[in-house]
Amino acid sequence: MDDKKLPEIEAAKLEELLKKDFEDCIAEVTEAVNTARTGAVIDDSEEPVRVATAKLRQKIFERALQMKTDAAEAAFSPSQQSDRRQQDASQGQAVDRT
Repeated sequence: MDDKKLPEIEAAKLEELLKKDFEDCIAEVTEAVNTARTGAVIDDSEEPVRVATAKLRQKIFERALQMKTDAAEAAFSPSQQSDRRQQDASQGQAVDRT
């Protein structure tokens, strides 16, 4: 495996991509807390808030991973891969053609 570092992602770009998701999460949390019964705010809202924030956490991670994958693919040089395959073949190593 190469020791090359993958390109970094930008927090500001991730934040921009997730703005609507964050706003949706806040709306769900607000709705859950506001519709909870008097005297049972924690009991009535805890699970809906947990679900809303879990969805946001998942979206954040998915988008961050997608950004990292996209950045890595953009930095990938097909000619380097081709050169490496040729070098491996000349050294008698198996060449992956997939």
